[in-house]
Amino acid sequence: MPCAAQALQSADLPAAVAAASLPAVPEATTDPPADGPSTPLTLEEALALAEKNSPRLHAAAARSSRAAAATQTAKAYTNPQVEYFAGHQSSRDVAVPGLPGLLQHYAAYQTMEIPAERNARQRIASLARTSSDFSLAGEQLTVIANVKHAFYDVLRRKEEIVQAQENLSLVEDLRRRVEVEVRVGEKGRLELTRAEAELARARFMVRSAQIHLADSIAVLRVAIAAPPERNLDPQGSVNPAIQLQPLPELREAVLRTHPAMEQVRTDVLGAEATLQHQKALRMPQPVFYGEYEREPDVAYWRAGVTIPLPIWNRRRGQIQEATAAIRESTATRDQRQLEILSALERAYEQYQLADQQVTSLQAGSLHEAESAVDAAQSAYHFGERGIVEVLDAQRVLQSVRGDLLDAQYARQSALIDLEELGAITPGGRP
Repeated sequence: MPCAAQALQSADLPAAVAAASLPAVPEATTDPPADGPSTPLTLEEALALAEKNSPRLHAAAARSSRAAAATQTAKAYTNPQVEYFAGHQSSRDVAVPGLPGLLQHYAAYQTMEIPAERNARQRIASLARTSSDFSLAGEQLTVIANVKHAFYDVLRRKEEIVQAQENLSLVEDLRRRVEVEVRVGEKGRLELTRAEAELARARFMVRSAQIHLADSIAVLRVAIAAPPERNLDPQGSVNPAIQLQPLPELREAVLRTHPAMEQVRTDVLGAEATLQHQKALRMPQPVFYGEYEREPDVAYWRAGVTIPLPIWNRRRGQIQEATAAIRESTATRDQRQLEILSALERAYEQYQLADQQVTSLQAGSLHEAESAVDAAQSAYHFGERGIVEVLDAQRVLQSVRGDLLDAQYARQSALIDLEELGAITPGGRP
């Protein structure tokens, strides 16, 4: 509001004004109290800190590594088993006794895997790994979006403090002017009371904005997992407006490429592979064995095969569970699709409406409110209006500036949501 400030500064006050003025209110800072100096933090640095320190990303990466290890487990063959027995044989007093001496027994077993079962097991592990990779990609998008939301919320709170301080400065100047006029008898005491009430309100708005800033910085610190000894001072600006593609095209692109949709589609394939695996397990897996036994008077070897018979357990329960899991995965996929489309439409409409509001406020309401403040201050200077009109005009201007700030950051928030959904690329490009 340079024009409003100049109107107040251009007023000719007598020399007694300086002596009669109240002590100036200490200027509020846009940074919360800190133990040490703050260093500027850009959005790129905040994202890099989150990528390095975020526990959510570390957990997602660990799940992906665990799924990768599970694929190695699924490829492993069943280990053979080896037996060895030894003992002593003694003879009995019978017609044809055996010879006393050492007994030795050697045996080995090897399970023969069914190819269909082995392939299904490997496919389940491979799909689980792919699903975990998509989960990691989705977690990265979520973390990035959370960091950006927190980062721009801090910028918004800092701008709120700047606006509140400018309003406080104007109200202080107006209050000092009214005090001088009251002392010289040009105005009544009521005018000073109104100015002091407005000054208290302006101070409260500054303190309230500072509290909001401290809360926002705390949220940002959690989002980027910043070290506790580092004082954060985010620096940046909102992105300019962009032209979005038609909503039907964005729907198709988001459903095709979003990691969450890729993950649920992979989960459906994994459930189907689990069903095939359970069906393959109905086929008995033979166990081949060979043995060699040596007695004091005779030695022999044998080979054979053991085949379990699926008589009592034909895996009906496991197959029914796998079939139900397919239905559950399909329903989860459909639900996730509805949620993503709903989030896309909400972010799309929010962006369009916020952009229209920003354009409208910048083109008309803001200039009109500033002009109204200038006119009210000029009329008050010449005694044509009272302080009430000046304060009302100042409140309207403050309200319009607050609405513009809210609209700008609502548009930025919608832009971040569109980036998270994959409707636009990072940086605001369609």
